[in-house]
Amino acid sequence: MATHTGSEGTVKVGANTVAEIRSFSIATTADTAEDTTMGDSWRTFKTTLKGWSGSLDCFWDETDTTGQGAMTEGTEVTLNVYPEGASTGDKYYTGLAIITGITINSSFDGLVEASFTFQGNGSLSFSTAS
Repeated sequence: MATHTGSEGTVKVGANTVAEIRSFSIATTADTAEDTTMGDSWRTFKTTLKGWSGSLDCFWDETDTTGQGAMTEGTEVTLNVYPEGASTGDKYYTGLAIITGITINSSFDGLVEASFTFQGNGSLSFSTAS
């Protein structure tokens, strides 16, 4: 069984690596519709639509114009999320996503952080880095 550490991961906007990543998450969902009929003794369902969304947390880097700077609210981008790294043969998720929110956090005793939320727009594919 293969395991990986979180430090191996990376995220790209198109071909551009996002700088100063702290963490990321992707969640997939599948809606269901009930198809139970009279006489059934158990409820039954069918899968209907699928979706995905997620978030990305970074140390804020205003010089990262092709990564963090490319993710402005309302913008659609191609996100490539690499949980195990981006070397040849590594697996990753890819799809179009709309940036739905940006939060900048700062405290007097910490670093400035940026959080990005996104909503998938279409399918999420599982691919292999080449």
